[in-house]
Amino acid sequence: MTPSYKLSFFGSSRFRTGCLACGFTGLAMCASAQLDLWSSGSASSVDSFGGDPDSYKFIKIPSDTGDWTRHFRIGAMVGFNISANFSEQGTFAVSGNNPANGIFDDGYVHPDQSGDTKYTSNWGYNNASQYDSAAQTLTMHGTSSYSTSGSSKDDGGPFPGFDMAYGDNLWYWKHARVGWELGFGLLPITIKDSSSLSATVNQSAYVYDVGNSYLIQAPYRGDPSGIGPIIPSKYSSVNTPSPPPVGIVTGTRQLDEMLYTLRLGPSFYWDLTDDFGMSLGAGPAVGIVNGNYKYNETITSGGVSAHNSGEFGTTDVIYGGYVNGALMYHVLDNADFYLSAQYMPLGNASFSNGGRSAELNLGGQIYVSLGINWPF
Repeated sequence: MTPSYKLSFFGSSRFRTGCLACGFTGLAMCASAQLDLWSSGSASSVDSFGGDPDSYKFIKIPSDTGDWTRHFRIGAMVGFNISANFSEQGTFAVSGNNPANGIFDDGYVHPDQSGDTKYTSNWGYNNASQYDSAAQTLTMHGTSSYSTSGSSKDDGGPFPGFDMAYGDNLWYWKHARVGWELGFGLLPITIKDSSSLSATVNQSAYVYDVGNSYLIQAPYRGDPSGIGPIIPSKYSSVNTPSPPPVGIVTGTRQLDEMLYTLRLGPSFYWDLTDDFGMSLGAGPAVGIVNGNYKYNETITSGGVSAHNSGEFGTTDVIYGGYVNGALMYHVLDNADFYLSAQYMPLGNASFSNGGRSAELNLGGQIYVSLGINWPF
């Protein structure tokens, strides 16, 4: 399947972007107030690194500085606001039976070990209604396909995952450090749809003339020993209703995906107090979605049910951007606990095969991460 490439901008969701803008504005105001304290000399020894609070120029950090300009962090991540759309449209074959080989929706007829090609003891049926004692017939049913059209949307999450980032600071700007950060995220995603669909069912009735044979009450399962009630090995007629009857499709359609994200952009870091630091970042991001679409369905018509299951592989590449903020608590000189929030709007990943399609909605996911940060 050829991957589709899409571009999603931050303005795709006014509400989510507005909320994040308010949050980061509040953080920036808090940092600005702290910088004012520094410039007025009212703060304590928070200003432990270089910079010039009276200048808006970017000052290159000297290579021999005593500051820890680089950092590496790793932590657990939880993803929110992820959903999927599922759709079926067309005619679909049914995998759960094979009347040509004696496998039916409601029974089976196989050769036994006696060597008799006309009769067999290796047969079984599910329902008493399949046997017509007056006509002395036993009817098996086989569903070959069904036609349907329908769609649904399912919300998922929260989804646990993994996040890590590496960055370096290159300049001072007032009391802040300005640099870059490269981040990687790994998020398993499973979303299941259980909606029912109306369908036109192509189902045939295979009639066996059993004569005066004694049939054990259903449900019955014979064996290949050649001993026990026997019936003809071949059906005598096939009846296919026209027009096909209407039935219902139940079961599940499921996306099992792994989302890999890579982000790179500028970062801003400053210490708020002796114990707390804060960073902000933004930039482009790319995501790779890889996994499987699975379906496990039951098609029911006229009191007869057929089973249908399968899967196909899914891969898509999507593009977008990110905005994040992190709060660090300095527990040691070279170790922090961090808590971060990240908004990463990417495009929607689309998958399709033989009339089945799904779309993983990644246009507004939000990540919360908690872990350890090592400055060095």
